[in-house]
Amino acid sequence: MASSPDPDRVRCRWARAAGSAYLLIIACGLFAELGVRGSILAPDDPAATVANLARHEQLYRVGLASELVMLVADVFVAGALVAVFDVVSPRAVRVAAYFRLVHAAIVGANLLHAYLPLLLVGAGASPGGLPAAARQHWVATSLQLHGYGYAVGLVFFGVHCAVLGGLLLRARAAPRLLAVLLVLAAGGYWIDSFARTLQVRYVDHAQLLGTLVLLPALVAELSFSLWLLVRGGRDPRGSARTRE
Repeated sequence: MASSPDPDRVRCRWARAAGSAYLLIIACGLFAELGVRGSILAPDDPAATVANLARHEQLYRVGLASELVMLVADVFVAGALVAVFDVVSPRAVRVAAYFRLVHAAIVGANLLHAYLPLLLVGAGASPGGLPAAARQHWVATSLQLHGYGYAVGLVFFGVHCAVLGGLLLRARAAPRLLAVLLVLAAGGYWIDSFARTLQVRYVDHAQLLGTLVLLPALVAELSFSLWLLVRGGRDPRGSARTRE
């Protein structure tokens, strides 16, 4: 009779896979946001944005492809974390996974807004199309909608991070600081998303709020991914052995 696989070894594989996928998410996200959108989008200057997009269309397309890779990795991580933390709290880890999947669904649907500029100014755009001013308007509007849609998705991702932080607090094998960092990242996501929704002139504070969100989130998620790679394979319950 074949012996059943060692649960610790299986969990270790899932933890390392989740950590690797999380690093891929971080790399793709930073590239798409800073390397692509940061070099193409010109705030309050639609004409410059259109010119940059026409000049760097291939870079823009690579950025979209990196976001697709990020979405696939997001779905994988949601399932992998269930395999890692199911021994801590089956209910809580599934709640965290559901919110991450909702975030991925919203971001995936929202990505269509980022494809619209290619139809308007890309190499395949109709040469007879809209006047230049109208193209600039719709490119700027579609990219603004993409930003709003991403903010909506991050509300759900913030819940995921908060629940995950709670799980790590219960998982005594995990550093408490890591749990606190994830909860702080959740708060940053919520602050930025609701500020984008509630503030009339969000653009005036976008850089400051973006920094307040990006830095804690980057530190938290990078630390979590490295912990999964190095230590996440250990029994995450530590000395706590009760399941829900």
